[in-house]
Amino acid sequence: MKRWITLIAVTLGLISSNAAAAPEINQPAPDFTLQNSQGQPVALSRFQGKYVVLEWYNKDCPFVRKQYDSGNMQALQRKYTDKGVVWLTINTSAPGKEGYMTPSEAQANRTKEKSAATDLLLDPEGKVGKLYAAKTTPHMFVINPAGRVVYMGAIDDRPTVDVADIPGAKNYVARALDQAMAGKPVTDPLTKPYGCSVKYH
Repeated sequence: MKRWITLIAVTLGLISSNAAAAPEINQPAPDFTLQNSQGQPVALSRFQGKYVVLEWYNKDCPFVRKQYDSGNMQALQRKYTDKGVVWLTINTSAPGKEGYMTPSEAQANRTKEKSAATDLLLDPEGKVGKLYAAKTTPHMFVINPAGRVVYMGAIDDRPTVDVADIPGAKNYVARALDQAMAGKPVTDPLTKPYGCSVKYH
């Protein structure tokens, strides 16, 4: 009965048929391939055997600006890519929506932001965003070398746009990486993401 109610609701447009269930902690991370800012395809599966961070990004979101204008996000990217972590920044803003970038704009933006991410990936159709049920910018995921999600949620415990909150914040992503890389269980594997809504179609 529940299945038929859901089917009718989707047909009537009451709920989205594109709504995806979020990945689950300690379960395989959904594979994907996206074009990067240089127009080259990048597959998640290419990084099997490495820690991977997925960071949902919108250059015009004040919550993202807090992290980048302070240099906090770039410092995190640099710290962990220096340790062999793959950091993939993903822009899921659709054409005509806040934060949308063409490949050339994205490449220029990478330089402007002084990003230390491994790659900036473009997801204008929102396929990967929906695959991961990405809700906000930023929305963060940590994937272990076995290809399993070990963390997803907020970047930290201070859901504000105030740069002054960064020094006292508990950075969930850094803690998850440090614990997982030390062979320890992640203390808070699932937190509530905060930020601007992902700008899907």
